[in-house]
Amino acid sequence: MSEQLTIGELASRTGVATSALRYWEELGLLPPPARVSGQRRYPPSAVGLVGVILALQNVGFTLREVKAFIASRSLTDDSWRELYQRKLTELDQRIAQALAARTAIAHGMACPHNDIFECPNFTSGVEALLAGFSLEEAHSQVHSH
Repeated sequence: MSEQLTIGELASRTGVATSALRYWEELGLLPPPARVSGQRRYPPSAVGLVGVILALQNVGFTLREVKAFIASRSLTDDSWRELYQRKLTELDQRIAQALAARTAIAHGMACPHNDIFECPNFTSGVEALLAGFSLEEAHSQVHSH
């Protein structure tokens, strides 16, 4: 029989807290481990699976999305690609929002007014946001005049 890892050993090898490993097991991200005298025993392959979970979290996948990704491995189609495509679209939207936020903050830093609340561009931007425009749209509207 191959080497089995306790939850503490798995935590040590992966840098993930034992509480997180138990939670991931509860969510179904990690398969239920064997038990020896009531203690969890993981196969060595669990280290790689924890690494996959960490990698997916680091690129922005939620635990729910990680679970769907792991489940897609058992399917014969390319359903994991659909998950990746959705995440790419989401990341593109977040990048666009972050760039718009950065531009707005840079403009605020360059504002000649001592009090930003006295700046007509700032107040126009706030009004546009309150009217339902996105940050990008509000910024374009303010600076198109």
